[in-house]
Amino acid sequence: AAGATVASQYAALVFFAGWMAGVGSGPAGGAGAVSAAAGTGGDELASEAVEMDGVADRSPPPPPPQEPEPPKVVNLTKGIMELTGSSSAGRSRRREFSRLLKSTKLAQAFMSDGTPGPGGAAAGRRKRPRADPPRIRGFLSGGKVSPRSFLSPSATDLSRARDFLPFVVPVTTTSVGRISGYIAMSHVASSTLGTHDMAAHQIIFSIFCCLTPIVDALSQVAQSFVPAVFESRRRDRDRADALRRTVGNFRRVGVVFGGLLVSLVACIPLVSRYFTTDPMVLSRVRGALPGVGMFLVVNGLMCAGEGALLGQKDLKFLRNMYAIFFFTVPAYMLRLKNRARLGVQEVGIGTMWAAFSAYNLIRTSTWHLRLAQLQRRTDREVVEKNDEGAIEYDSLQ
Repeated sequence: AAGATVASQYAALVFFAGWMAGVGSGPAGGAGAVSAAAGTGGDELASEAVEMDGVADRSPPPPPPQEPEPPKVVNLTKGIMELTGSSSAGRSRRREFSRLLKSTKLAQAFMSDGTPGPGGAAAGRRKRPRADPPRIRGFLSGGKVSPRSFLSPSATDLSRARDFLPFVVPVTTTSVGRISGYIAMSHVASSTLGTHDMAAHQIIFSIFCCLTPIVDALSQVAQSFVPAVFESRRRDRDRADALRRTVGNFRRVGVVFGGLLVSLVACIPLVSRYFTTDPMVLSRVRGALPGVGMFLVVNGLMCAGEGALLGQKDLKFLRNMYAIFFFTVPAYMLRLKNRARLGVQEVGIGTMWAAFSAYNLIRTSTWHLRLAQLQRRTDREVVEKNDEGAIEYDSLQ
């Protein structure tokens, strides 16, 4: 538009100059011709100005709006896995990363284990000897697992075997002594009792095997805590008091677990309905509940006492007692069988479980009497040690 305006002004100026020239020359024709020529030129310039104005008005349309490019996402997890993993995809990156780390001044100024050397970067270049890799011992040492590798006597570490040798007989007699009572009781039930008593015994024994593991763990926990106190190097009053408190705490826990088991035994009549609907069998189950409850009410104390004795390494006493129980409990059960066969005594499932609960009462009392004896021995050692120290002190004075 500005170009067209300038062109129009330029045409008017040319037309005016031609007209003035025609007037100055004289004749009217000359003036008219000049005026016509000037007018024609002015018209042409005006038309060109109009065309330029149209061209100026036809500007190109604005470009359409472009959609924004989506942001670039960097997968950091993939990069970390390539640098720290063992895949073949990131092998070249790992090599380059390792090369860059080794070429830095920071890596050169430090030792291989991360500690700065006494001489700075020059001392850091000296490599320390590598530590020996961890060795695998036992039947996995060869890298192959086979029955021959761990059953062969040549692969046995005799020094390690001697450390466990004192525990072999007590633990074995403990397990066998427990199992012998169960086997004898099942034998009497299957060979002497009737069909209803045998069915009731099967129900009671199944529930009994589900309840006893609750307190069996108490013995294992006592075997873990008591040695820490018993094996203390300090043979003073504090050790004796700590041992007394530890055993007393396990006794309290045993009493709590015994009460819990008795409460569960009280629910057996409700649970036994899911095992049988025979009223005769259910009555036999209810007749065995007093013996089962008497056995389980002291079972927590029994496990706590046994674990405390094992923790104090009173292995010889446990070995001897379970050797006695191994013979006496089956002998008494077989006696009940003979009396039932001779008709001297009416033996039922209640009688059998009452005898078994008496065995557990004797066992529990024996364990805790032995613990009391060991505690008195420990207190006496402390008193004797204090008396010896007092005598030495008086002698020095």
